[in-house]
Amino acid sequence: MVGAKSITDQCRSNGLVSAAVVVAALYVGRDILLPFAISILLSFLLAPLVERLESWKFGRIPSVLTIVSVAFIAFTALAMVLAHQVYDLAYNLPDYKENIVAKVQTFQGDGTGVLSRVTKSVDEMRAMLAARPDEHTAGYPPSSERDAEDVGVRDSSDGAKQLKIGYGGEDAAKPVLVEVVETLSANEIAQGILGPLLSPLASAAMVIVLLIFMLLKREDLRNRLIHLIGGGQLNLTTQALNDAAGRVSRYLLMQLIINSAYGLVICVGLVLIGLPNALLWGAFTALLRFVPYVGPWIAALMPIAISLAVFDGWLQPALVLTLFVVNELISNNVIEPWLYGSSTGISTIGILASAVFWTWIWGPLGLVMATPLTVCLTVVGRYVPQLAFLNTMLSDEDALPPQARFYQRLLAMDPEEATEVAEDFLATSSLAELYDTVLLPALSLAELDRHRGDLDDEKQRFVLQITREIVEDLGERVSVVASDNDEALDAQSPQAVSTSEKAPILCLPARDEADEIAGMMLVQLLTQRGVGARVVSTKSLSGEMIEQVAAESAAVVCVSALPPFAALHARYLCKRLRPRFPQLELIVGLWQTGGVTKKTADRLTATGIGKLITSLSDAAEELEHLSRKTTVGQSDHVPVSAA
Repeated sequence: MVGAKSITDQCRSNGLVSAAVVVAALYVGRDILLPFAISILLSFLLAPLVERLESWKFGRIPSVLTIVSVAFIAFTALAMVLAHQVYDLAYNLPDYKENIVAKVQTFQGDGTGVLSRVTKSVDEMRAMLAARPDEHTAGYPPSSERDAEDVGVRDSSDGAKQLKIGYGGEDAAKPVLVEVVETLSANEIAQGILGPLLSPLASAAMVIVLLIFMLLKREDLRNRLIHLIGGGQLNLTTQALNDAAGRVSRYLLMQLIINSAYGLVICVGLVLIGLPNALLWGAFTALLRFVPYVGPWIAALMPIAISLAVFDGWLQPALVLTLFVVNELISNNVIEPWLYGSSTGISTIGILASAVFWTWIWGPLGLVMATPLTVCLTVVGRYVPQLAFLNTMLSDEDALPPQARFYQRLLAMDPEEATEVAEDFLATSSLAELYDTVLLPALSLAELDRHRGDLDDEKQRFVLQITREIVEDLGERVSVVASDNDEALDAQSPQAVSTSEKAPILCLPARDEADEIAGMMLVQLLTQRGVGARVVSTKSLSGEMIEQVAAESAAVVCVSALPPFAALHARYLCKRLRPRFPQLELIVGLWQTGGVTKKTADRLTATGIGKLITSLSDAAEELEHLSRKTTVGQSDHVPVSAA
């Protein structure tokens, strides 16, 4: 045990060290890795277009060069237009100074407002600090007096005027400020202009070269990647690559279409409002919309601020804000669900965390690429067992299945959230699926913990009580629906057989309360189908249950047994029922999703049961069939006591 724990601790330490090394490598090597990542994402985006040209009998090289050239020309043209827009904005910005001052004065009012009083106080404190004597000039006369004493003019013997230089006398003079201007060489001027551009140009050239070769050799790169990470599992690796490529390509293409259309609508709207440089703000909005959640609102701040500076009134800024709000609502609630068809598979927390992480590692470009990079990591975590934690942390799938979440909330003594889990599941699934998938497995987990001694009496009672209350609440809804169905059936056909007139079905719990609750679920499903059934309480002993079968002339009996240890009690009850009622239709419901072993099935079959069923939905279907059969020939199926 100690050895296993030390191995686990060692593996955990190795994982933390590996993660730290990877993060450090991403940060230190960002100058190389960032262009490489951009090239990969662009290859996902442009590969479908290249394949389309190749399907039109273009060659591989002409197709790649054509697509890359068109993309480069479009990007360059857009960059030049935006640069002109930025220059125009910077040139005209001083013209808006008076309007900005007027807007600020509207907030200041007549000088009695809070803003005016704060500004006035700050100005007074600044004046007081500026008037404080400097420690280096203490003891000297004021500067005006010194200037009068230091500087003087006298006549020389030849009648020319001479400057008197000195301190405290008539010969003093002011110091003259001398500025030395250095001339720059042509090489230094070129370095000052081109130096800041060299790094972006080199990165752009690297992206273009990598992109071209990735598109030319995409099959070769795919095969090498499969060889590296496949580990002999070609099917699994192929699924991972196809899933990643499909998700990223779909995400990038749809985002490009949506963001471009979004920016175009913003541009047209701003033109109609009359805001200058509308094309700049439209492109700025389209770019920032790649940033999840906060991107559109960051993009909206600058146009709103410019509208406040350009226009005299408040109508145009309000129209700009309304334009962004309406556009965002339509895009999020109509356009994106329609075009995406499915989500990227990343949770909201995962998107925000990835945005923070990639911004910290790679700056603003990392923020733009955060979502597609996280999609790739999520897919890798789904198919690579060693990286499964990535899928758990980032994906939008539930970390726990519904039955585990339901049972966990019961263990936490939280009935409200446990009920919410059941209600949420029922909203998209049937009642039978809720019982088979959530409630029964949760009860099985509780039974297993109880028999192992991991569940104390208080929590055991709480789990059973809340589960019973949920089942009873759902049963009331089922009863209302069944009553309405019976009334409609009677109105259509007065001769039809009602639920109460059908052959009764008794559900006997094998031993404890969990078996009884499972029987309640089965009775509700039968009630939904219009079949009369009743569950016997666990307060009755096994002998009393057998007497109830005889007293009610039940034609069909289902023994409800919840694993893991109920099969023995179910077999004991069947051994007592079969000799007493030889003609009884006897079914055992051993409620477990994993099926039963052959040994268990053979032992139960040896008791003379008619059928062994493991799910409530199958049991309801089988019992409905038996109920109809016994209704037609009830006289031949009434159980006769052998006693």
